[in-house]
Amino acid sequence: MSFLSKIKSNPRTKSFVLWLITPKRNPRPRWYIKCFVNPFIHKKGKGAKIRRWSRVDVFPWKRFEIGDLTTIEDFTTINNGSGDVILGNRVRVGIGSVIIGPVTMGDGSGLGQHVFVAGFSHGFEDGTKNSSVQPLIIKPVVIEDEAHIGANSVVVAGVRIGKRTQVGAGSVVTKDIPPFSIAVGNPAKVIKQYNHETGIWERVK
Repeated sequence: MSFLSKIKSNPRTKSFVLWLITPKRNPRPRWYIKCFVNPFIHKKGKGAKIRRWSRVDVFPWKRFEIGDLTTIEDFTTINNGSGDVILGNRVRVGIGSVIIGPVTMGDGSGLGQHVFVAGFSHGFEDGTKNSSVQPLIIKPVVIEDEAHIGANSVVVAGVRIGKRTQVGAGSVVTKDIPPFSIAVGNPAKVIKQYNHETGIWERVK
């Protein structure tokens, strides 16, 4: 049995190790985990920038990767506690946006200001219990290459947004959006798609 398996199999040891990494009632890594553990575990690409006033609460037991020339702007919150957060090359995460894993963003994709993207939702099946104590429902979000999400939008768990798709500001994306589309509204609906033969964005009837 490996050392890690021994820790996981012993509830008291596991609880103690978790306490060393993060306070029980405050789901963010302790300062020494941020400074002395995460930099050796998580990948940061060449020229990538995480602005000073962003809150990157990432833990060593899940992946957090940002590619070359990717920028995470101020007042952004990123958390990988419930799943991996993987940002490709040349990704831009706008001011005040929130990403809670599992979320993958492809090369050249971006979020506007104050966009919320989460790969989980709180379980609520048991009506006799507070949803905060019920198991999370994990459904990864995928934002493909060069797709862009407008300011103040929400992308819910389990959604895939196709390549080079544009989501209008203030939209709520509850279902998959195909590649080369323009989608707007609450819930977001496709209003135009790019015709590769004519080179024109054509309205969807």
